[in-house]
Amino acid sequence: MTHTTTEEPRGKASGAVVPVLAFAGIVVAVMQTLLVPVIKDLPQLLHTVPSNATWVLTSTLLSGAVATPIMGRLGDLYGKRRMLIASLAVMVIGALVSALTSQLLIMIVGRTLQGFAMGAIPLGIGLMRDMLPRERLGSAMALMSSSIGVGGGLALPAAALVAQHTDWHALFYGAAGLGVLAIALTLFVVPESPTRARGSFDLPGALGLSAGLVLFLLPITKGSDWGWASGTTLGLFLAAVVVLVLWGLYELRAAAPLVDLRTTARPAVLFTNLASIMVGVAFYVVSLVLPQLLQLPKATGYGLGQSMVVAGLCVAPLGLTMMFTAPVYARLSARYGPRTTLIIGLLIIAVGYGGGLGLMEAPWETILTSVILGAGIGLAYSSLPALIVGAVPASETGAANGLNTLMRSIGTSVSSAVIGMVLANTAHTAGGVAIPTMRGFRVSFLIATGAVAVGLVMALCLPRTGRAAQQHVQLRASSEEDAALERAEDVLRGFRGRVLDPAGVPVARAKVTLIDRRGRQAGSAVSADDGAYELAVPGQGAYVLAARAPGYGPLASAATHSGEERTVEVDLALPGEAVSV
Repeated sequence: MTHTTTEEPRGKASGAVVPVLAFAGIVVAVMQTLLVPVIKDLPQLLHTVPSNATWVLTSTLLSGAVATPIMGRLGDLYGKRRMLIASLAVMVIGALVSALTSQLLIMIVGRTLQGFAMGAIPLGIGLMRDMLPRERLGSAMALMSSSIGVGGGLALPAAALVAQHTDWHALFYGAAGLGVLAIALTLFVVPESPTRARGSFDLPGALGLSAGLVLFLLPITKGSDWGWASGTTLGLFLAAVVVLVLWGLYELRAAAPLVDLRTTARPAVLFTNLASIMVGVAFYVVSLVLPQLLQLPKATGYGLGQSMVVAGLCVAPLGLTMMFTAPVYARLSARYGPRTTLIIGLLIIAVGYGGGLGLMEAPWETILTSVILGAGIGLAYSSLPALIVGAVPASETGAANGLNTLMRSIGTSVSSAVIGMVLANTAHTAGGVAIPTMRGFRVSFLIATGAVAVGLVMALCLPRTGRAAQQHVQLRASSEEDAALERAEDVLRGFRGRVLDPAGVPVARAKVTLIDRRGRQAGSAVSADDGAYELAVPGQGAYVLAARAPGYGPLASAATHSGEERTVEVDLALPGEAVSV
């Protein structure tokens, strides 16, 4: 259980809060897809070899992966609006650095700074949960979650138009201008959230996670250049495993961890994050395949011979459809719950990729594929934050959604590496130039379909909740009054008390497990800083409350609930003396 402290809000959330936060998410997506139209020209533009030019894209990915969970946690601790503005400000600085140079190293520094903007998505979702009333939260989170796809879809034709008719540095000036506008709108419209998590920032945890992610994502993004069986690639993967395992052990012992792994291990959170990876894979495949298919010359026999701008316009419906699915998601989720909506979204994606295998012969067919995939990806993306928000305390919303956004980023990274390898290995050479083949495009779509199938299995593993409407209400608790009502509904009958050491001193982060008369686990909780715990009971009867904490002996205490009282007070005194661990 995590306690929060509150401060008086600076103002009520106006009707403009949702579009302003969604605009911030779109700006982040624009930053991500900014260079897609000029990817093939980067080596010439930066006067370097292709293997070095790819660092311009890799650096943004790595910094975004590192910054997302860190900015989410900082937002929980010090204010989500404050950290949102900081993320966008760093992005603006990075865009201006990139706009003023054609030197590779300086460009990489600028793109690294731009990656910090990725923290805006979970911060925006956290602000929405903290401020919006129940009836608006579902569709608002859906729009914020989908903004990464919306911005990506809209940015492709716009960036292509700019790159085709002006100097390519204008792309960065445009991104900086959008960032400044997003900061100004946020300052003017969005109040600071009153919700705060207690504790301090886990600097060792942040450094460990950063090192582990860089060691893991680096060989994924560069493996095709280095060789997947090379000593460098395998060594980095091994180092990543070692660092992340050590980081996990440290986080389990930390008093205020960067990522609460116990919360992350809950089925509702774990399977949502695993499904997010697969959705990330599915989203990026279409973004990689269709623009290339559209721009290949008709002389290849299968290329559609379209210009850079027309290719961007054909893929743009992917983002537009994602934007229009937000209100549809809200209605579906209100009736059936976000779990069912995620399953429906994944099924639509599967239909899109399956049908897309036979819809590659004309531009209108790629538009149809984009629309179908956009609808499915929009529903899936919209469901993810609702599932996370419904499974974690309000004070952990930023960090938990940051981790979920990171999972999507890992999915897109894996997708980029795998599809890049497939297209390279199936390409044929004409005039010294490697040209992707139709076989490579179709294999890529099959891989995306397989990822969707895995995601569907993960979604089916998500725990079912009660009635969808009741679940929807629980997801939408945002104000203090809503949260108090939610707690009263959740714990109508149960046990509560404090976990204490032999001297009567409260024990924080002790695991308390409720066991029913058949020996099955009926619930669990983690004690707060003051040792407090709270557990609901499924019905009247005899139970066992089992408590354990590092440095103390385990405790099993018998307790009975008549089913009539609201709560039964049971303090749990752990045996043994605390020892350093």
